[in-house]
Amino acid sequence: MREVKFLRENADKWEEFEQLLDHPDKADADELADLYVQLTDDLSWAQTFYPQSKTTAYLNQLASRVHKRIYKNKKEEKGRVVNFWKNELPTLFYKHRVKLAAAFLIFITAIAIGSISSANDAMFTRMIMGDQYVNMTLTNIEQNDPMAVYKMDHSMDMFLGITFNNVRVSFVAFLGGLLASLGTGVILMKNGIMIGAFLSMFFSHNLLTKSLLVIFIHGTLELSAIIIAGAAGFVMGNGLLFPGSFKRSQSFKRSAKEGLKMTVGLIPLFVMAGLLESFVTRYTAMPIGLSLFIIGSSLFFVLWYFVYYPHQMFNKKTSSNG
Repeated sequence: MREVKFLRENADKWEEFEQLLDHPDKADADELADLYVQLTDDLSWAQTFYPQSKTTAYLNQLASRVHKRIYKNKKEEKGRVVNFWKNELPTLFYKHRVKLAAAFLIFITAIAIGSISSANDAMFTRMIMGDQYVNMTLTNIEQNDPMAVYKMDHSMDMFLGITFNNVRVSFVAFLGGLLASLGTGVILMKNGIMIGAFLSMFFSHNLLTKSLLVIFIHGTLELSAIIIAGAAGFVMGNGLLFPGSFKRSQSFKRSAKEGLKMTVGLIPLFVMAGLLESFVTRYTAMPIGLSLFIIGSSLFFVLWYFVYYPHQMFNKKTSSNG
């Protein structure tokens, strides 16, 4: 490849890298690491074919700047955990807000499909939920205790089982992105349809309001985590499908890291949802006001941390850089 063509194909990318180095608040350590890999590849090519050129000298200088920036960041370990929750994670949620919205819409659509299908075909609920679960729920309804399923196990055993299951479902939703995002979409649809069928069953017995007041004590956090894990799966899958100016392997590695961080960021939701379902939801006769307070507080936290706060961070950075 002639040097002129090499310059023309990569000049925009190098300029973008320089801008990131000049504005370090816009790039995290992982971005800089990916940047460094690409620059060393370009530098290696230039040293091989244009060893005495100004292009080689420029790339060598740029790669040195990136190297220094990476190792400077590696020394900042004391505030790493705080920075992850306060800055890094919200930045990812803002960056991938479209994928988060897509996961939400798919999940809501699936709930609607499950509800409508169950309302028009009683066997659909049994097909989705299983005969054993449906029969148990119907028996509980006949005994005037429709939410008795949440009282069956010891609280601590229930907490451990539920938390493990929530983690499993969310990570499966994330890993579904390996199937070019299709797997994640299928998992969101499957879980949404199941929720829709479940709610339709209670609606058919005039128990929808009661079921929502009980289930969403823990379900607000639990379902939010599934949606967010789905968005993380889309992040990884889209990195594989649409590499942009990166090599496909580099794009996948970068997007997989970001998606994994988003999923790991759900750990507090897993734990809190498990605690609520194991120790609080079992009190199915609690006052409506208390139930609404717990549900409202959970919803407020989810909307604030995963939607509002990331937007506020972006607006603040934009105004300060402007």
